Amino acid sequence: MDELKINKPELIMLDIMLPGEDGLSILKKIRTNAATADIPVIMATAKGTEYDKVIGLDQGADDYLSKPFGMMEMISRVKAVLRRTQPNKKSSVLKYGGIVLNNSEHTAEAEGRRINLTLKEYELLKIFMENPGLVFTRDQLLYNVWGAEFAGETRTVDVHIGTLRTKLGKCGCCIETVRGVGYRFEAAS
Repeated sequence: MDELKINKPELIMLDIMLPGEDGLSILKKIRTNAATADIPVIMATAKGTEYDKVIGLDQGADDYLSKPFGMMEMISRVKAVLRRTQPNKKSSVLKYGGIVLNNSEHTAEAEGRRINLTLKEYELLKIFMENPGLVFTRDQLLYNVWGAEFAGETRTVDVHIGTLRTKLGKCGCCIETVRGVGYRFEAAS
């Protein structure tokens, strides 16, 4: 807490079981202090039960890692939390191949016409437009759009991609299927 008075980090990784004071009480202090309330927090603990996760999330944690966890999972969760909590670092308007996505207004246009997207369709399109050319697996899209706790099947992604392509009309071809892997956004030149 003393260090937070000097330096404000972009993210805090906080263990629940600490010597002296437990992580949940520190999380409460972080959330009730106006200077630190907006700092994203990922809880890390060996307590992996659903109840423990719910307690941490209900008290203001942005995500939860159960020990032991792999380095790749930790990095992915940190990146995902930072994407969600620091949207102002990216341009609020994205334009590619006839598609315009305005993040501040939460609107989408294709070939100059406004299209109505569901939240999940919008989030899918946003991920693609922020990462043109990058291939996403269905599991990556599920994690980034539906969240780590989603228990559905990867077929959900395919259905949403299909409706998104339909709504985009001629611009729908920008979302390419990469056989055996997933999907990629390629803006037409």
